[in-house]
Amino acid sequence: MSISLLHGVVPLATQAAAAATLALAIGWRTRRWRRVLLPLSVVIGIGVTLWLYWYISDEGWGDTPPPRGLWVWVALTGFAAAVLVLGWRSAAHWRRAVTVLAVPLCVLSAALSVNLWVGYVPDVQAGWNQLTAGPLPDQINATDVTALVANTRTQHQLPAKGRVVEVSVPDDASHFTHRDEYVYLPPAWFATSPPPELPAVVMIGGEFNTPADWLRAGNAINTLDAYAAAHQGNAPVTVFADVVGTFHNDTECVNGPRGNAADHITKDLVPYVESHFGVSDDASRWGVAGWSMGGTCAVDLAAMHPDQFGAFDDMAGDIAPNAGDPSQTLARLYGGNAAAEASFDPVTVMQSHGKYTATAGLFVSPLPQFSQASQAQAAQTLNTAAHNAGIDSSVVPLPGNHDWGFAATAFANSLPWLATALHTPSASASTLTS
Repeated sequence: MSISLLHGVVPLATQAAAAATLALAIGWRTRRWRRVLLPLSVVIGIGVTLWLYWYISDEGWGDTPPPRGLWVWVALTGFAAAVLVLGWRSAAHWRRAVTVLAVPLCVLSAALSVNLWVGYVPDVQAGWNQLTAGPLPDQINATDVTALVANTRTQHQLPAKGRVVEVSVPDDASHFTHRDEYVYLPPAWFATSPPPELPAVVMIGGEFNTPADWLRAGNAINTLDAYAAAHQGNAPVTVFADVVGTFHNDTECVNGPRGNAADHITKDLVPYVESHFGVSDDASRWGVAGWSMGGTCAVDLAAMHPDQFGAFDDMAGDIAPNAGDPSQTLARLYGGNAAAEASFDPVTVMQSHGKYTATAGLFVSPLPQFSQASQAQAAQTLNTAAHNAGIDSSVVPLPGNHDWGFAATAFANSLPWLATALHTPSASASTLTS
């Protein structure tokens, strides 16, 4: 059992240690320290907090406001750094050592507050794996895939769990610089050679992400394995895509100054998976799913490319691609090209497309009392536009914040619907009500 980083002893102990060391670091010291340098340190701490608040707002980060604790620890981090520098001369040797310790403890406390906000690293084990680039759950290499197929055919018994394979997809069509991506192969995939034509799903994470985030923070592998175990080893082949290239390159899955992310999905990734893993090339058996930015990507890609995707699962996505306020979005994502922006606006795309005949969609949104109402409003607006365009769609509200914990729950709840929509073998009818 791993130790949680979202609640319990680690966050509390870290913050208590930070507060205690910072209190010791301050001290009574000299009159100049108390009247001039200590108040100046307070001002610096407040200034750092105001700057960070402005920066987060300017970048358009976070659909849910940061927790108050984050601002407290940002202020204390700035304050601790100022105490270290401004109070160095007047401090005794032992107090200097305590102050040096207080700064990283305050930084760590602020980082834990950020993690509480986004749920990115749920526990110590996940954090260690992220830090050391440890293996993903069920990950094997290409040689092991071949051996497992042979063993499955010899033993006439499917593996108990699916496997994850790292892939390096050429960017010949999109020229989009990206990292290696991952493919989940369900147990049924190993049954024959060539493999059965299973459906496939492209999975996309949030604005700040790596291709492995759905596997580490979103619990996707356990969710897929559980589904496969209940359906004779069948589940969609699932592709964990990279649509940003670096941890912070918010492309919103559009083609623009930040890269041709949409083309990477539709022209690089989908053909690669079809040719290398033998999945179906029928659009009715391809889906796209995502959380936060990835949810926006999901509805956008499916609306723009019904010839490639027959279903989408939008989990807490926005009303349209965005990277700040409207003027910032236009400049950052589209280089000021309003026509390009309109071509990636989901409502505009659905209205101009005409009737869709074979597309299904699901909007999973946090209940307004848990998160900002904008996501629930976006889901309702997009669902109405989808209905008007002939898309068979529903809205499913769930409790939860705008974090990876919600993403994991949303995917676990929506996978049965998605698998059914994509005609996964052994999938039973799944109905969801709005």
